Amino acid sequence: MGNSFFLARIIGWFFIIVAVGMTFNSKTYQKIMEDFSKNTALVYLGGIFSLLIGFLMVSAHNIWRADWTLIITIFGWLGFIKGVWLMLLPNTVARITAFYQRRTFLLAIYPILMLVLGIFLVFKGYYIF
Repeated sequence: MGNSFFLARIIGWFFIIVAVGMTFNSKTYQKIMEDFSKNTALVYLGGIFSLLIGFLMVSAHNIWRADWTLIITIFGWLGFIKGVWLMLLPNTVARITAFYQRRTFLLAIYPILMLVLGIFLVFKGYYIF
């Protein structure tokens, strides 16, 4: 359970910071998405980092229990799967990015979801009950 609290703090603060950044710099984040999808080397590098971090999280925290710790396990597996996807199918990133850029409401919803989830994980990570 110690890994759960540790990872909840890290993921929670990460989500909070990214959500605030996306909220106050939405145009910049849209430009970053566009530039990222056009640079094959960055897509591959993103895949390496996602695969590595996802693998580390799954190795340290592969707990399939019906409580809040399942969120951490799911994020570990999603990171691992995203890494595999980016490394094996880098050409699909541009299409996914274009899909999101046409649906700007999704880009407005993500920071809200990330902020709520980040606050939840930080709370769980620091306050045991």
